[in-house]
Amino acid sequence: MRRTVLSLTFGLLGLGLILAGCGSTASGTPASAAASPTVAATATPAGPKAEISIKMAKVAGKETTVLANDKGKTLYYFVPDTTNTVACTASCAQLWPPVLTPGGIPTTTATLSGMLSYMDGANGRQATYNGHPLYAYTKDEDSEDAYGQGFAGKWYVATPDISQNSGGSSGGYGP
Repeated sequence: MRRTVLSLTFGLLGLGLILAGCGSTASGTPASAAASPTVAATATPAGPKAEISIKMAKVAGKETTVLANDKGKTLYYFVPDTTNTVACTASCAQLWPPVLTPGGIPTTTATLSGMLSYMDGANGRQATYNGHPLYAYTKDEDSEDAYGQGFAGKWYVATPDISQNSGGSSGGYGP
């Protein structure tokens, strides 16, 4: 009984630390507000570029077209991110690895209705789609997984038809 209580206590503490690292400080200010990311300009530095594709994944019980990284893993967006501020940094970015594109604008072979770009921020040069910084989720082991959908009410799969980020996020499978 005592071991169960200790396990539950430590488990809840760990979950609290993970959620705390996923976006804001106690004041509600984004954790990375001090970092001032910039949206992509015209220069494209040398180096590898992120490859973004589309694929099918089971989201909320139905097959859905989603964005994917070069390993075929589902990509997500984080509601607190804005077009000029990345809110998921540090420990949050360990659970939700940002899609980095040191070489500039990500590439794709898919026909996308939105715009691929990047922003420089606390995580480095991060790929964006319609102004939404993109992330993978470490709990997605298989290319068909989308376990991050709806996580903490702030993480949603990035779909090709996601609307332009206008401060908060909308469209896709989000709020």
